[in-house]
Amino acid sequence: MAGMMGRRNVVWKTPEITSFGLKMFACAAMLLQTIGITVMQNGIIHLGSYTQEELSQTMAVDSTLMMQAGIGSVLQLIGGLAVPVFAFLLVEGFLNTSSYRSYLAGMAVFAVLSEIPYDYAVSQKFIDWSSQNALVTMCVCLLMLYFLRMGKEKGGAAGGFLQALIVLCAIAWVTVFRSAYGLCMVLLTADFYIFYGKNVLKTILGVIASLLYVTGPLSFYPIWCYNGVRKDKFSKYVFYAFYPAHLLVLGVVANIFL
Repeated sequence: MAGMMGRRNVVWKTPEITSFGLKMFACAAMLLQTIGITVMQNGIIHLGSYTQEELSQTMAVDSTLMMQAGIGSVLQLIGGLAVPVFAFLLVEGFLNTSSYRSYLAGMAVFAVLSEIPYDYAVSQKFIDWSSQNALVTMCVCLLMLYFLRMGKEKGGAAGGFLQALIVLCAIAWVTVFRSAYGLCMVLLTADFYIFYGKNVLKTILGVIASLLYVTGPLSFYPIWCYNGVRKDKFSKYVFYAFYPAHLLVLGVVANIFL
């Protein structure tokens, strides 16, 4: 009885997650998504060689192909967990950076460096203008945040109208670029910034926006567990470099070895 009472008196404590933990979580989810696209979809299934009708017919008689397609789909769904976390971290970085210009410049440099690895991994071409990598979206979001701050400082109805116009412009840019995570990333970044101090409203709107990726809402649990500690175990540029590096490695594996 005493043991049971002791267990009943245990108070559930929400785990604390630092910005480093969130970055590791988001990078792991993104890595699994890329594996789903490159290794499973492009390398093993060779999805580009099928029409939708041919794929359905082949899977109906090939259980192995059906299983492979299922694994690829699950891995890509897991990747949706990364989008809200990246948007959240982008806002945190914007609010806490000592140099906005350096922050944007660093992001822009790696966006350029990532484009060929992204094209090679995703479309199996060295140059493909049909879509752009996720760091392009993040650069657009950083520019959006700069102008949203101006609208926030203006205040009132005019400031609110200006902010809405800025968000619409950012949506237009990611649509033109067809950049990865585009619409969802813009909406979440705007939500996390505009409603920064309003946790309930921010979460409700964020969950709705993140439904563009089915698994996105699940990421709000680790975000809620964020303890505000921003000390990383290694440089932020390691995370930047991870993006083109993992695309290049998986692109080579899928296009050469599979």
